[in-house]
Amino acid sequence: MSLVVSQLNVYPVKGLKGVCVDAAIATGRGLAHDRRFMVVDPAGGFLSQREYPRMATVWTEIAGRELLLAAPDAGEIALPLEPAAGEPMEVQVWDARCRAIAPSPEADRWLSAALERPCRLAYMPDSTARHSNPRHAGPDRLVSFADGYAYLVVSEESLAALNARLAHPVPMNRFRPNIVVRGALPFAEDGWGEFTAGAATLRMAKPCGRCQVTTTDQSTGEVTGPEPLATLAVWRDSPEFGARFGMNAVTVRTGEIRVGDAVRPD
Repeated sequence: MSLVVSQLNVYPVKGLKGVCVDAAIATGRGLAHDRRFMVVDPAGGFLSQREYPRMATVWTEIAGRELLLAAPDAGEIALPLEPAAGEPMEVQVWDARCRAIAPSPEADRWLSAALERPCRLAYMPDSTARHSNPRHAGPDRLVSFADGYAYLVVSEESLAALNARLAHPVPMNRFRPNIVVRGALPFAEDGWGEFTAGAATLRMAKPCGRCQVTTTDQSTGEVTGPEPLATLAVWRDSPEFGARFGMNAVTVRTGEIRVGDAVRPD
């Protein structure tokens, strides 16, 4: 079986629902428009499904040059996909603080109502340079508001191997990958170095240590129990990274990736 890209996912707002796309540009920060927005509390700290699984119920959609947000019983709101201006602010993602803008007071009010807590929507402008940990990514590797690295790569076969160990299989969206591939042996992606997909070349940086977000149903926002994290914590545990599933990657060469493109590990 050929090794191909089977799915591409962009998450315009960190922690909210993703968008499945047929093609995307791999930029220096990740897939175009991926996690350039982030929901923050009034002090600028990021909100996560780890503490607020309700975030999974907020839909995102890219419609031309607009970002649309929608939630049950909250209607819909639109704002520019690439805001040119907004109130300057400083935000925090884990240990990193960086400059952002708050482009839409209306979106702030809408999100606060939808999530039932005071919050704001922050956007990372091109002038902000946030970097991945150079120990794993190498020097000067950009990243958006993603947890730490520009991409998350998973194979369908790895998910199938995990689901074979679970009483109740889980879908791929529990792991919120950017690039899903088909045609590999289970966990073959763990051993890749650089690989080409379409016109882009990426490099695996480190295994992705999984957290409790994997236990949240991405359709309902409900925490369904300890799986699949409990099984991963036993079967795929490592002292450095914890419960591993999928690989974080960084950009080597920018370019377009399309669903169906051949994947060529080096």
